[in-house]
Amino acid sequence: MHIGLIGLGKMGGNMAERLRRAGHSVVGFDHDPELADVDSLAALVAALPAPRVVWVMVPAGDPTRSTVAELADLLAAGDVVVDGGNSRWTDDLEHARLLAEREIGYVDCGVSGGVWGLENGYALMYGGDAADVAKVQPAFDALKPPGDLGAVHAGSVGAGHFSKMVHNGIEYAMMQAYAEGWELLQKVDMVDNVPEVFASWREGTVIRSWLLDLFVNALDAEPDLASIRGYAEDSGEGRWTVEAGIEHAVPLPTIAASLFARFTSRQDDSPAMKAIAAMRNQFGGHAVRTEGDSS
Repeated sequence: MHIGLIGLGKMGGNMAERLRRAGHSVVGFDHDPELADVDSLAALVAALPAPRVVWVMVPAGDPTRSTVAELADLLAAGDVVVDGGNSRWTDDLEHARLLAEREIGYVDCGVSGGVWGLENGYALMYGGDAADVAKVQPAFDALKPPGDLGAVHAGSVGAGHFSKMVHNGIEYAMMQAYAEGWELLQKVDMVDNVPEVFASWREGTVIRSWLLDLFVNALDAEPDLASIRGYAEDSGEGRWTVEAGIEHAVPLPTIAASLFARFTSRQDDSPAMKAIAAMRNQFGGHAVRTEGDSS
């Protein structure tokens, strides 16, 4: 298929490459001219045959909103916009309404895979009408991991980003549990080699996971994580998950506690937060704050 991709950063650039490796034609736009194939959204739209599929991979919030609004004026009936960023599901409803006025389709897609997705594939959770999803399906098939799993049509518009939001809320809690266990093992005198203890859990235990593998990678590089500040950002999805739990009267004590633990990291240099910062860097390439960095 032919597809336009807006935003060629850590995720978008690798996604464009994976699509090309699968034989698809990708026209990319980015504000960095060294990354872009065209110099404007209008040029990107003009380069695509109808019906056009344009995938947006820019930061959530105003950057995505303004991009979708500009595309609404450039695209035509029968085209489809895909938002693959980490937008809040409530924004999806507004985007779909705006585009529907022009008879343009809209699909929201939660994407997980971070910096490893180019080689391993991306987990995809998408929402939208079946006819719009069908126009994007070849791209979904190329981006997802091999096999039958890794991609799901989660439901109507908003369902993809809502599912990805819950995924990230669970991720918060898993990272917090690993991090607290690491801090406790580091604290006691009787355990001589904490990295090897964590490495031993990668086989035969019920807590093995890819996240654990990545944490072991971080510990192999720096066993005590001494250069990393105990500070971890929250990118929004954890907050939204807790807010959705409140709205629907669903108790989320573990996810809420892991979110509040990140707030604690902004007050003290927490050893557990060193571990979470290291894991976020491993799976998503998220920047870490190093000792001596006061920003």
